[in-house]
Amino acid sequence: CPTSPTAPLAFTMLQLTRVYMGNSMFRGNASLNGQLSHLLEEHNVTQVLPLEPPDAWARRQSEVIAYLQNFRQLVQLFNKERPTKFTQHLCCHLGCRLFPNGTAQSFYEVTLNRTAFLSFHVPSATWERRWPGELPVAAFAQEQLMKYPITTQDLQYFLNTTCVGILQAQSVRTGKVSGRSRAPLVLGLILGSLALLGMALGIFLCTRGS
Repeated sequence: CPTSPTAPLAFTMLQLTRVYMGNSMFRGNASLNGQLSHLLEEHNVTQVLPLEPPDAWARRQSEVIAYLQNFRQLVQLFNKERPTKFTQHLCCHLGCRLFPNGTAQSFYEVTLNRTAFLSFHVPSATWERRWPGELPVAAFAQEQLMKYPITTQDLQYFLNTTCVGILQAQSVRTGKVSGRSRAPLVLGLILGSLALLGMALGIFLCTRGS
């Protein structure tokens, strides 16, 4: 869709994971100001916009693929110890918006089985439970995500500084992507994956496969 001069610029990422009987399926994408920049289908991660040179993108791509393989192996391990016959749907949606007056807003939202599960409060770098009512899994996942700098301070820095910097560079180039925006794009995908891993651990450990 064409953007209005008064509309905010946006950089958003979406990762969807479906877990069923030890199998994991991945889908996702990233977009910069409405343009698709990255695409995730199973273990295939592609750069749609030429934001990184081939050698740099090859390194980033291998990092994401390695994470997905580790995630899949972890789920298989849990399934052998605690077999499950129900499906889990995890969705991570994160990014930032830059408004014409220079203010910015960042967000990170997580749903479990299409219900609000957790959200990341960026100013305080804290995870908050969104699940309606009490749920041990939500409390456990929140506790796990609060333990690690990469899912708290590092994520806060990415959303507040790196993500907003991408949009600031975009705004001054009047539609052309600045070179400064190259490396952080895949960093965001990896951060989303690590947060997802923390929740997966919480879900499988807390439910004990039930």
